[in-house]
Amino acid sequence: MLELYQWELSQYSEKVRLCLDYKGLEYRKIEVTPGIGQVELFRLTGQNQVPVLKDGHKYIVDSTEIAKYLDSEYPDRPLIPTDKKKRAQALLLEDWADETIGIKGRKALFAAISQDQDYRKSLLPVSTPDIFKSIVEGVPSDFLSVLGFGVGLTPDVISAAIASLKQDLDILTELLADSPYLLGDEPTIADLTVAGLSILLKFPEGSYLDLPASLRGKGVPGLADNPDYEPFFTWRDRIYAQFRKPLSTITPTPGSAPTSIQID
Repeated sequence: MLELYQWELSQYSEKVRLCLDYKGLEYRKIEVTPGIGQVELFRLTGQNQVPVLKDGHKYIVDSTEIAKYLDSEYPDRPLIPTDKKKRAQALLLEDWADETIGIKGRKALFAAISQDQDYRKSLLPVSTPDIFKSIVEGVPSDFLSVLGFGVGLTPDVISAAIASLKQDLDILTELLADSPYLLGDEPTIADLTVAGLSILLKFPEGSYLDLPASLRGKGVPGLADNPDYEPFFTWRDRIYAQFRKPLSTITPTPGSAPTSIQID
């Protein structure tokens, strides 16, 4: 069985999970423990970021490379079109989404959890001990703001990211206005990438992620609750309903670690 080294709330892990589900492939999720688990991942692959797909003795790193590998080794229901023009368009949109929605979405979520104690506690896995939840809930917003400064997430940077995400969602909504998918009548890697990477903007309604039910359908204020973007998230929900398997059908590894967020 395929094995996916992942973090549950990594948008790039979600992109790969959506690709695997789209192809109808069985896989086991292996939650990587931040810190020590990344050391083991580095020993196995020479790098410490998720997602990583293991197929037999092969380790495939990077969500885009994983998608290409899946098409090569499991050609049913291809992710990337064979037509040269559509292939170029799909890969261009995928790369654009990786560098925009993926990165800016993480910044936007940081802003949301910095200001909302209940929100950041709710993002912890259900299995997290109550005492740790209380510690996380009690971290002052001012401290998180200072922490954000330390990694370059100043208020100006976050504000610019959210403004840019609004432009991105405007563009995507226009692209999908008269088409079921981004490149026409058939889904491609572009659709699965955009849908998967948008989880931090607004969490899917169904039981696709290990999240409390109270968080489903919630997301970044000003984006998740903006009626202008309702058509986009309706489209995203349709992609999930069509292709994403619920948690109950995916084999987890016992003793999963606390969830973390990371780009690949």
